[in-house]
Amino acid sequence: MDAFSDAFSLAQQWLFETLVQPLIFAMGQGGLLEEAYAATGWLLVGLLQLTVMLLVIAPLQRWRPVEAVHDHASIRVDVLYTLIHRLGLFRLVLFFSVQPLFDDLLGMLRMVGFRTFQLDGIWPGVTDLAWVSLVLYLVVFDFFDYWIHRGQHHFQWWWRLHALHHAQRQMTMWSDNRNHLLDDLIRDVLLVTLAQLIGVAPGQFVLITALTQLSENFQHANLRLWFGRLGERLWVSPRFHRLHHSVGIGHESALRSSTDNAQQAGDEVSPLGGHNFGVLLPWWDTLFGTANFELRYDPTGVRDQIEQGRDYGRGFWSQQWLGLMRLVGRA
Repeated sequence: MDAFSDAFSLAQQWLFETLVQPLIFAMGQGGLLEEAYAATGWLLVGLLQLTVMLLVIAPLQRWRPVEAVHDHASIRVDVLYTLIHRLGLFRLVLFFSVQPLFDDLLGMLRMVGFRTFQLDGIWPGVTDLAWVSLVLYLVVFDFFDYWIHRGQHHFQWWWRLHALHHAQRQMTMWSDNRNHLLDDLIRDVLLVTLAQLIGVAPGQFVLITALTQLSENFQHANLRLWFGRLGERLWVSPRFHRLHHSVGIGHESALRSSTDNAQQAGDEVSPLGGHNFGVLLPWWDTLFGTANFELRYDPTGVRDQIEQGRDYGRGFWSQQWLGLMRLVGRA
């Protein structure tokens, strides 16, 4: 890990001095050099992720696809979402909008005596080892992310945003970042808050985020692959996560009778519930009774999109606008 960290630091320094620093000075923003250096790290991580996606995951999709690709236009929009996130554009907007407020809040908390809990210090000599702390943080973040994901499917208002992610009927490795930007903002704020509370170092947070995102790209791939009876219970596979996106299975309540009654009464039918919410580890689904290990590959999408023709948008801006309209009950 030290060798990887050193190589990454050298690459970050070269990219910063060659490309980013001259650009910052040309814009007259020399006071942002420290922030620009951190942003260069995120940019480098994103470039490495895109390289792995194109050289490893893309060939796997061509090798064993679940379904033939026919909606290329929809996939191109997903590519745009991925580039916005992986090249740091989304984080750049957050830096100038939300980050100052977040920093001010943390500063106020520290002034009144708030102290960060150092999770990697709970067992000196063991948890402070680099690889042990990385695994520990990954497990804690994944447990927290599982409940965030449950929340996205449990609260009606949150589902109205998150449904955009599930409205992709042609899932590929690009589908992970197909989210409403407000949905991404809520999730990122929660994860950054957790990182602050348990004392994750900036470098560790970047690595945890990078590993999680790359695994999610793999899980969303148009790939007919599972990890076997044991492996499926250790790490989320493309089959395990595809079932979460499957119409009528992965993100709808199993209580169909209650849903039917609501529909007859003229109330809004709730799609809340489902299976396979784990982001990296299926352990939490097993522990909390939301796991489905059936070996099947079903069509993906949202029921009202298919049965009622609900429009989730074809382009980036229409998808974002319709998400806001759903949130306020206007779409």
